[in-house]
Parts: sequence; structure tokens; C-alpha cells
Amino acid sequence: MKFNLFYFTFLVFLFSCNQKEMTKVDNKTLLSTDLIDNPRSAKGTDAATLASLATMDFKDTLLQFGNIREGELVSHDFEFKNNGKRPLIISSAKGSCGCTVAEFPTEPMIPGQAGTIKVRFNSSGKTGHQEKTVTIIANSNRGVHTLFIKGDVKSTE
Repeated sequence: MKFNLFYFTFLVFLFSCNQKEMTKVDNKTLLSTDLIDNPRSAKGTDAATLASLATMDFKDTLLQFGNIREGELVSHDFEFKNNGKRPLIISSAKGSCGCTVAEFPTEPMIPGQAGTIKVRFNSSGKTGHQEKTVTIIANSNRGVHTLFIKGDVKSTE
């Protein structure tokens, strides 16, 4: 009897741990699977498919903000354009630390459309030479893009 009680308790615990709440998704927010394509595989890269993908062509990928005082905020809009043949979807844009934050377009960008990624650097608690990055993941021909922010933060003391 004790074994059955233990077994039953174990099964209840096991099946209740990974339960995720089901949420209703508005069909308007779902992307077509036709927009997602990965030409890279274990067998190599399909060059023809790679050439037909979206691109993410930046005007510049480096911001040299020079000298600032500790506590100042630096903000910059990195401009880019989808010069590819398919819609561009940016899935993430993450800073190399919590002091660097990026805002990016969440809607698919059609070929020929331009956009910006706004990057903010908070120099609070930072002194000396600073080099930060923002890593962007997209369905572009490169897949991963990196933006750079460099400068010097002078102490307020």
C-alpha cells in the first residue's frame, strides 16, 4: 500500500512539473512558414537559395562615441536595408551586457524596405575604454550580424 501511494505521488509530480499554460494566439501575429528558410545544413550551404534570401545591409556597423562622462546615455540609430529577394525577419538583437540595449523592428520587412535598430548604451558604473556589441539574429543571407559601440567613459569623481 505504501509503495502504491509513493508511486502515485511520484507520477503526479512527474507529469505536473512541465505543464505549460496554453495561450490563444491571434492568427494575425503568426508568420507564414514560407518566410522561414535555412539554406545552411550539415551538407553545406545551398548557394542558389542563399542568393535568394533577404539581406541586412547596414550603412555603418560601428559607433565611435568618443569621450563621455560616467552616467551619460549614448543612443544611435543603425540604419539598414533589405536588398534581398525575400522578407527580412529579425528574431533578436541582444547587447553584450545589460548596459547596451537594442530596439528592432518586429514585423517582416519586404525587399527594398529600410529600417533602423536603435541602440542605447548606459555608462552608469562604467569607466575607461568601453567596447560593446549588439548581436542580431535574422533570416538574412548572413544569419548573424554584429554592431559595435566604442568609446571612453571618464569618471565623475
